[in-house]
Amino acid sequence: MDGSENLGDDVRTAPGYQAAGRHSAVKVCRWTADALTGGKGCYKSTFYGIQSHRCLQMSPAADACNLHCRFCWRDQSWEYDDSPPDFDAPESVLERSVDAQRRLLSGYGGDSRVKVTRLQEALEPRHVAISLTGEPTLYPKLSEYLQLCHERGMTTFLVTNGTHPEAVRALDPLPTQLYVSVTAPNREVFQRLTHPSGEDAWDRLKETLGIVRTLDTRRVLRHTLVKGWNMGWEDQYARLDSIALPDFIEVKGYAFMGRSRHRLSRENVPSLVEVRAFAHRLAKLLGFEEAETSEEASVVLLARGSRPRFLDGFGPDAKESGC
Repeated sequence: MDGSENLGDDVRTAPGYQAAGRHSAVKVCRWTADALTGGKGCYKSTFYGIQSHRCLQMSPAADACNLHCRFCWRDQSWEYDDSPPDFDAPESVLERSVDAQRRLLSGYGGDSRVKVTRLQEALEPRHVAISLTGEPTLYPKLSEYLQLCHERGMTTFLVTNGTHPEAVRALDPLPTQLYVSVTAPNREVFQRLTHPSGEDAWDRLKETLGIVRTLDTRRVLRHTLVKGWNMGWEDQYARLDSIALPDFIEVKGYAFMGRSRHRLSRENVPSLVEVRAFAHRLAKLLGFEEAETSEEASVVLLARGSRPRFLDGFGPDAKESGC
């Protein structure tokens, strides 16, 4: 996902973003652009077989989050408010998101590196990465949105901070792949690193991990490593991971980008060697396998081995289609 240098109070009006209604936004990921212009695209292509040039990166809650993570590239000018706004219908959010993606991609038609067939495919997104910014589970019509995406033949990757277990429990249908961010090994580190709005956020995250264990979908935990803040404690991370018993774990190094540069420094960026060392120790504790590494994204994939890595219909055989 991209960072931005000049994010204002409303992310939907920030450079490079397109509004998709009153509370949703779309931004072309740099990996989507990379895949369009002849590169190999996002690490999720190598890890899971998605087609990066056909990936729609969006958020249905662009300016709403209950955490204020130090490593987040957003400017975090939002205020968490439990009072419900007038939410857009999921049909409107999806249609406006696809339209916004097409507007953002239209300029690539003049790039000599972009094949016409590749751009035509990109204008019909096949994957929806529900992340980008904000906490998507704050959108109360998320299940209906997932259903519409699936009816349209699109896979869905939902990323959540895990502090709204009631929303995760209520998901029906489930996303194609569910990510839960576990960014701290214990309550003390979690409080210092994420600055949650509610005092019970840590307990709610642990409740979500218990729910994740029961879900019949592809389940991923993500550990974003910030040197000097949340590295080490592999045994405590392993105990948390064992609650959810996910299919995959992504161990990812913090990237010094966007507004996070006002809260952290380059010294907080772990080297790939350090990320790999953490992942190796964690894998050994959990009995997971080290399945893949992306040097560009500084991320190591750990797999439990019980579920195929590639989505149905994707994977190595789809490389010619742009994976």
